[in-house]
Amino acid sequence: MKKLFVLAGLMSILLYASGVSAFGGCEENCQKCHSLEKQEARQILTKMNMPDAKVMNIRMSPVGGLWEVTIENEGKPGIMYVGFSKKHVIGGAIYEVDTAENKTRETLSELNKPEERYVETGGIPLDNALLLGKKSAPHKVIVFTDPDCPFCGKLHGEMKKITSERKDIAFYMMLMPLKFHPDAHWKSRSILCNKSLELLEGNFEKKPVPRPAPDCGTGVVDENIKLGGELDITGTPTLIMPDGFVVVGLKDAEALTKLVLEHKEKKK
Repeated sequence: MKKLFVLAGLMSILLYASGVSAFGGCEENCQKCHSLEKQEARQILTKMNMPDAKVMNIRMSPVGGLWEVTIENEGKPGIMYVGFSKKHVIGGAIYEVDTAENKTRETLSELNKPEERYVETGGIPLDNALLLGKKSAPHKVIVFTDPDCPFCGKLHGEMKKITSERKDIAFYMMLMPLKFHPDAHWKSRSILCNKSLELLEGNFEKKPVPRPAPDCGTGVVDENIKLGGELDITGTPTLIMPDGFVVVGLKDAEALTKLVLEHKEKKK
């Protein structure tokens, strides 16, 4: 990886680890396991005497430990960098040493470019997935989830709202425990060995999951992990719409229903 540096200095930033991701999910890539909401960014702007500035976009910066926050102030776009501790803000541009490219300028020019990704759904086996909704539902959504991911639990509640009101949408739950959730693997084994959606839902409600039986294999869980890697799915929850469109992170019932209906047919 090419080295980068920040011109404006102030490189002593307090970093800390959390299990929260900027997209509303659990992520194995530690650079994604931090959150900065727009409301928090607005509060930072207010403290910096920019109460009228608008937060346009938040994403990880090219330098580890910083969020890149794109703002609009007095009609002009700008960028500031916020440390993971939320105690320091860095101004100025980030340059790449080897190429002398202004990465901040690239961000401004790329800000409005949509990021979309599709995967082929035909090769995803659903025989061992847990079904939430009606099997006859025409719109099938594949969900990679983790029993110890708090955002997965919240998403599950939103999906239950949808299936209680609609019979045309069903969710197929693929348990993909993440490495930094030490109990998630055996919980996933137990849930899948029992083929029990109720156990998964009970787990999200903080109810205990029984240890897997001695004859309970790990095959399905490990296959799901392998499949997730092949599909470049590194965090949970990750949803695959009926047409293969990939959606990462927590969505409420209304937003999720809209996404499913927008992507209910194969992309042409």
